[in-house]
Amino acid sequence: MLVLGGTAEARELADTLTTRGHHVTTSLAGRTRDPRLPAGEVRSGGFGGAEGLAAALRHIDLLVDATHPFAARMTDHAARAAAATGVPWVVLRRPGWSAQPGDRWARVPTTGAAAGALGDAGSVFLAIGRQGVHHFAALEQVRLVRAIEPPDVLPPHAHLVLARGPFALDDERALLAEHRIDTIVAKDSGGATEAKLVAAREAGVVVVLVDRPAPPGGAEIVSSADAAAGWVESTPN
Repeated sequence: MLVLGGTAEARELADTLTTRGHHVTTSLAGRTRDPRLPAGEVRSGGFGGAEGLAAALRHIDLLVDATHPFAARMTDHAARAAAATGVPWVVLRRPGWSAQPGDRWARVPTTGAAAGALGDAGSVFLAIGRQGVHHFAALEQVRLVRAIEPPDVLPPHAHLVLARGPFALDDERALLAEHRIDTIVAKDSGGATEAKLVAAREAGVVVVLVDRPAPPGGAEIVSSADAAAGWVESTPN
């Protein structure tokens, strides 16, 4: 089977299925240096669009899209390739976050909309990774950008922190205090990166949260690696 990976859930799924004797190939986008590798075979780099992925699926029995919730283009390619080849496929997406009492969230549909929603925010922390930072390149109130790899551009007064999560809650508290952050821009990625949201809640910091793109219509969706493994083992191939 082919797992479109790059997430913790994809690694967990590949580890589980390999342990159970399945032949698993995980595909990584290749954008991150020194990625965490799953069990089984690993390939890196794109397929050449939906058509290239469809060609690769000729040698595949099952397809699992376990990419990041914001990897909308890859999910679209997976949907089109699976439809073209008839290969069974499933989308593995961890649940998004839900607001808790005390949260000061403003939801927006896109990263570009988040830049337009900042208004007179005083000290902004971009916790969106490297992609999308260009939307904020001219905004002087952005004081902190965190990503695994450096973005192509930085806002004029931004301090860049290169780090890979998940991050401890105490570290997130200290980061917000050190840079006097009053607004965080984040993506609704879900999962173990929520410590920044807890720290924001405690400090009364506003969170501009970018909604994840909707998956293709008709896609079967599971929310955990265990559920995806169950789908794999119950799907005829």
